[in-house]
Amino acid sequence: MNIILVSENLAKARTITLGLPHLVLLGAGAICTILVVAALLHYVTLRFASDLNLPYLQSLLFSSRQEQQEKTESYLRENLNAMAARLGQMQAQLLRLDTLGERLARLAGFKPRDLMFDQMPGRGGAVSALPGEDISLGDFARQIDLVTRRLDDRSDSLGILESLFTFDSARKKLVPTMLPVEGGWYSSNYGWRIDPFSGQRTFHEGIDVMAEQGTPVKAAAGGVVVYSGFHPQYGNMIEVDHGNELITRYAHASKRLVKVGDVVARGAKIAEVGKTGRATGTHLHFEVRQRGTPRDPTKFLRLPG
Repeated sequence: MNIILVSENLAKARTITLGLPHLVLLGAGAICTILVVAALLHYVTLRFASDLNLPYLQSLLFSSRQEQQEKTESYLRENLNAMAARLGQMQAQLLRLDTLGERLARLAGFKPRDLMFDQMPGRGGAVSALPGEDISLGDFARQIDLVTRRLDDRSDSLGILESLFTFDSARKKLVPTMLPVEGGWYSSNYGWRIDPFSGQRTFHEGIDVMAEQGTPVKAAAGGVVVYSGFHPQYGNMIEVDHGNELITRYAHASKRLVKVGDVVARGAKIAEVGKTGRATGTHLHFEVRQRGTPRDPTKFLRLPG
């Protein structure tokens, strides 16, 4: 592009040539100038619209403020809805934690009311010398996320702990810690003794408990009946398998009340005291065998059941 300059002070006309780069720079400068002027006018209009008392400008100002307020309210409403949903999740998690806590308290032998699950924990302290800070909406949302994750972790941990407690409680019920005959007394201990029939020193593989004919014989622990029949020496005999290669034997019964395959609970009546088989009088012969080897029943009976 050529621009010809004509002036009285010039002896002749002067020509200025503008290339494409010059045109681009001029266009960019013009656009920037227009944008700056427009922004300045917009600021002045909004800043002094109320002072100028011009209806049109006031209408624009009100419309802009209303739009901004609606955006703010929409943002707050969306965040409040999200936080309300998170709060619902936290309430559900707290309810689950309370339930798990009560179960664990019972398994551990505590009364749930002693642990005060339904009361707020005490909190307090002196006023800090440092100035306090207002928490922002974003910080509040992040704190809710953090608490929710911690609740999930605690809930999972308590669930695992409950499973361990339950397993331990169930395992204890399978250990023969209960004397099969109530009110009886030992007439013969476990170990070496003088045989009442032969008079020789022999090893007694269980304990003898004196009781009257027909006294209930109860399972020392939960398990499955693996033998119920008559033995030439033990008479009417029952064997209960408690798992982990642990078996209890009940001999010389007058009556058997269970059959092979029956599942019995700890304390269930399985027989009645008698003197069948090789016996000098009415009593219960009680054995505990582990991996086929006889064990001292009194050591199991002394365990907490």
